[in-house]
Parts: sequence; structure tokens; C-alpha cells
Amino acid sequence: CFPFGAIALIVDFQHHYTPAELMESGRGAGSLRLDENGNPNYRFNPLLADLPAHVRMMDKAGIDIAVLSCGSGFDQPNLAVCRLINDRMHQAEQDHPGRFIGLAHVPALDPREAGAELKRCAIELGFPGIVIASEVQGQPLDAPSLRPFWRAAADLGLYVFIHPPPQLIGWAYMDADDLWRMLGWEFSLMVATVRLINSGLLDELPSLKVQVSHFGGGIARYLPRIRGLQDREKSGTAQIPRHSRMPREPFDHYLQHRLFYDCAGWSGPDHVAERGAEWMRLGLAELPSSQVVFATDYPQAVRHDDEVVAYVKAVGTLGSGARNVLDGANAEKLIPNLNERLNCVA
Repeated sequence: CFPFGAIALIVDFQHHYTPAELMESGRGAGSLRLDENGNPNYRFNPLLADLPAHVRMMDKAGIDIAVLSCGSGFDQPNLAVCRLINDRMHQAEQDHPGRFIGLAHVPALDPREAGAELKRCAIELGFPGIVIASEVQGQPLDAPSLRPFWRAAADLGLYVFIHPPPQLIGWAYMDADDLWRMLGWEFSLMVATVRLINSGLLDELPSLKVQVSHFGGGIARYLPRIRGLQDREKSGTAQIPRHSRMPREPFDHYLQHRLFYDCAGWSGPDHVAERGAEWMRLGLAELPSSQVVFATDYPQAVRHDDEVVAYVKAVGTLGSGARNVLDGANAEKLIPNLNERLNCVA
């Protein structure tokens, strides 16, 4: 370990791990899981359960620490499964000191169970954050049934990482061309971002910190349209219930000061450096680098060591804004006392 601030610290905020007990072989497509209608929704890459391989990749790419989340827990209603994931995350921290930080996984729609497990994860396991899907069992993230979850997160000082769920958007035309994963996941993230802002949740919980994956689903590309339609009077929705919601501050205030984003979201494995760099340029054109944390989406979007190495190098060549994303200073905004958590010795 090393003293934070003495050396540039690269933290990967979207690094996926699945305990061996929860790995699936898929139905009909090898490790690619299909739903009951034959649509692909999650790839169980064998690397997901291979933490020594993660560490070897991190060493090659210059990634110091990875924040772990588990796809089987993004929208998990079963407390026993959540506890298993959380315990395995904590074990990963113990087995590889200073290399991994776990996030909590909870049955978010059950206030009693979620609250108790969040408290255990924060106090007993020492996790700094929680992961939740951008839709929870068909409920949007601003649903009244999820208010206890958000309050518990804020009260415990845990940041919330929003990741798209495997299954979403019941639109029939998404049943071809892998559109759920290609476009549906990102659409879900954008919807969650806009709804959280307009619902007033961030006003109600001023201490709450939220990290939206994939640059908020690539929301920067749509901001001119979003900003225009946020003008309720001009867009004709000022008197329409549910369509006239407005937060206390201007919409961009929340984008620029209240939400955090990670720079994962493009998909490999070919031309990783070029695609990752272009995705970074698009995101930073509208969203401040001070609110963006580094992420690889390993081992899902990128699966080979050399691809991650190329991605890290490409980000480092994009100018001061992108280099700020690689700097550990942004990481510490979500994970306070990072050195202490990692038991580093100056």
C-alpha cells in the first residue's frame, strides 16, 4: 500500500464479481443466460468468479483497487442470496488486502430486511456503498416503496451505485437484435436519472450520493432534448399530473453537482481503446470530470488483460478532464478515508 495522494490512485468503480455458488451455465447459449422467451440478458463469464485473474489484470493495467458488485444481486429479492453475496465480497477483501472494496446488495423493496442488511454491511462489513438496479422488480427508483431504502442509505452514509438490471422494458420490439442489452439497459439508466431528479428525492436527502453507471446511460447525448422538455410551460405539461414534476433547483444543478457517473458503458472486446476513448469524450462534453469516476466493466465489457491496459492508456491521453477521472481524488468523494479502509501504511 501507499499513502493516498502521494501516488496517482486508480480505482475501478464498476468491477463485477459473482461468487462461485451463483454462477450459471446459461440456457441454450453456453454461459449466456437467456430469458423464458429466448432473449439474452446476462453473460456468466467464467472470469466473474476468478478473483486471482482479476488481480493479475489489475497489476498489468495499473489499477490499484476495484469496487466489486454482483449481477445476481442488482435486483435480488431473496435476503439469503444477498447475504451470501455480501459475505463473499467481504471475504474477497480479506483474501486480497488492499485490492477490493465490496458493495452491499439488499432486497431493496423490503424495508425491514433491507434496513437490517444495510446496517450490517455498513457497520460490521465496512462497505462504503450499495448497488441497486435502475428498475427494481418493475418499480422505478423514485417509487414510494423505495423511499425507506434511500433514507437508510443516506442515514448510514452509504453511496448508491445504480446499474441496469438484466431484464427490463416490456416493449415487444425489444425482442430481437439483442436490443435489451444494446439499448434497453442504457434507456433504463437515463429514465432512472431523470426520475430521481424530478421526484425531489435528492432535495429530500441532501447528503445522499448516487453513482449512475455508464455516464447515466449516455444521457449527455440527449441533454438538449431533456432540457427543452423540462420547460413545462413551453412543452405544455405544466398542468398535467406526473408530467409536471420539477425539482427545487435547475435540472443541470443535479447533473453537475449531485450525481456521480462512471465511464463504463461501451462494449468490447474489439477496438477497446478507440471505443472507450470516444465514450469518454462524449460523456465529458456535457458532464463535469469532477463528478466522474473510472470504471472498466471488467470482465463483462472487457475480458482480456491487454484490452484493459489499452483502455487505461487511452483514457490517460484524452486531456486533463479525462486524467482527472483516473485520479483517486474523485474516488475519495464516494469512498471517504480510502487509505484507512485499505489499511495502508504511509
